[in-house]
Amino acid sequence: MPSAVVFRVIQILLLPLGIVGYVLWVGKLLLRGRRSRVSETVLASFYTRWMQHNLGTRKDPACARMMRVLPNVPQFGLTFVTSPMLAANRISGHVPKIYRYPYPGVPPLMHQSAARTTFFDEALSRYAGSVDQLVVLGAGFDTRSYRGLDVRCFEVDTPWTQPFKREMLRKAGVDTTGVTYVAADFEQEDWFDKLVEAGYDPGAPAFFLWESVTMYLDRAAVESTLRRIAGSAPGSAVAFDYFSTDLLEGGSLFMRYAKAILDVLGEPWKFGLPTTPPPARDHLADFVASCGLSLEEQRNFGREPAPAGFVTATVRSP
Repeated sequence: MPSAVVFRVIQILLLPLGIVGYVLWVGKLLLRGRRSRVSETVLASFYTRWMQHNLGTRKDPACARMMRVLPNVPQFGLTFVTSPMLAANRISGHVPKIYRYPYPGVPPLMHQSAARTTFFDEALSRYAGSVDQLVVLGAGFDTRSYRGLDVRCFEVDTPWTQPFKREMLRKAGVDTTGVTYVAADFEQEDWFDKLVEAGYDPGAPAFFLWESVTMYLDRAAVESTLRRIAGSAPGSAVAFDYFSTDLLEGGSLFMRYAKAILDVLGEPWKFGLPTTPPPARDHLADFVASCGLSLEEQRNFGREPAPAGFVTATVRSP
């Protein structure tokens, strides 16, 4: 029997455990979100990378260690919600498509979290040998700075999420000596001045990684951030992802559910970019150019007209 069939049968048999785990997970998330200013949406990417680590498609020891100590993650819920997939993988050896990007074709929106991780890893790998600094904007629970990179690492995040992450890293026993932390609110403060004050060298090339952040900011904050990056040293680049305005304005059942959850957490989606008429690449080229950058790469999540996408843009030569 093909491994994919064995995988699916086991996953279906264990589905009741997954449902119980999901209820426990979301319940604790919503309860904590009501009384804490710490971002809960950062768990989406974090959970994906934890799954990739456990499935063997992307090793991330720091992520695995942090997951064990997070107070907003019910460990029983985590075990139950992941047991159908992990048990099916252990028995069959099959890895579901969502966790093994890249694969031929365009990843659908439902694969966005895992595919996005690969996109950013690839972009960072391309630039790691030509820049002196990595700046993770809206770092959340990103753990790339703890994977032995040969660059100086800075993490910029809100003054309420960042201390929580640092405490979790300490509890998890993750070495943070090579990382400089900069607390800033993108919508309220000049994050770049704070970055320079923390030791960032504006005269040296840097790679700015801005993952799963733009949709939670207003347009002014997104544009001002990109313009700040555009003033960086030649050789610098930024990678970010985005949602389309059509997606954010959509009234599908999924969108209504997602918006309701985010509203309860106090982290609504605010910003999208036009992607119609196709191709989306033309719209993104115009947008980054308006912020003083040059489009290097653009990929879609889903087929045109694309509901979301990924971009790398470079600082223009003087």
